[in-house]
Amino acid sequence: MADNTTPTSFQVPAYTARGTARDAVALPDATFDGTVNVPVMHQAVKAFLANQRQGNAATKIRKYVTGGNQKPWKQKGTGRARQGSTRAPHWVGGGTVFGPIPRSYAQYVPRQVRALARKSALNARARENSIVVIDRFEFDAPKTSRLKALIDALGIAENKVLILTDGSKQNVFLSGRNLPTVHVMPYSDVSTYHILWSDVVLIESSALGQTLAPIAEREAAAEKPKRNTPAKAAPVAKKAAPKKVAAKKAAKKAPAKKAAKKAAKKSTAKSAKKKGKK
Repeated sequence: MADNTTPTSFQVPAYTARGTARDAVALPDATFDGTVNVPVMHQAVKAFLANQRQGNAATKIRKYVTGGNQKPWKQKGTGRARQGSTRAPHWVGGGTVFGPIPRSYAQYVPRQVRALARKSALNARARENSIVVIDRFEFDAPKTSRLKALIDALGIAENKVLILTDGSKQNVFLSGRNLPTVHVMPYSDVSTYHILWSDVVLIESSALGQTLAPIAEREAAAEKPKRNTPAKAAPVAKKAAPKKVAAKKAAKKAPAKKAAKKAAKKSTAKSAKKKGKK
């Protein structure tokens, strides 16, 4: 049933496409008059979900199952029950009785009922303070990070967000396509199901018939100068380390070389003495 007990004027917050806060905006009374008709919304959502079904489930009755053209055994004399085909429903691999066949699940809802359900869903979100107005969406190119920055700035990153643009805007749609909790579509194409699916609805101001003058965007925080930390000097020390190791290895090898030279001199001296005695 319809519920018109709430006030019919709604003031909602407004922001720029970069998340800068603006003055609150009044929603148009023609659409946002406080009407919420729950049974009509239920009918519209049920019809929407039914229309998404393909209706292509199918099974084969006995005449469509391959095989079974011959009697499995003769009519009399075997002692078993008479059978005419191995594709009868009571046989394994036989046909299905009263199984599903392709059909249409489409439900028709009158245009005025659909309009009332859509209006009721928007009013339900307005009552919950879940509608936000954005002055304009102007994306020169698809940029997911820019749309995500807006959602983060509004503090609704963990909610399901429905973005309604004024007409079809391909760059905005492509920017939100990779965000699992964001759905972008034109305001004129929105259905009751999409509105009730979302937790927060972002509506472009021009889609509501309003024009918001541009304002100065909030300046981004200046980057702090980077300081030279010990972590940056570490690679220099690491590069110098191999030279020290090489020097230590050379120092260890030096005595061994000297000992080898002394042993070689002694052996030559001994051989010379032997030759002199001979």
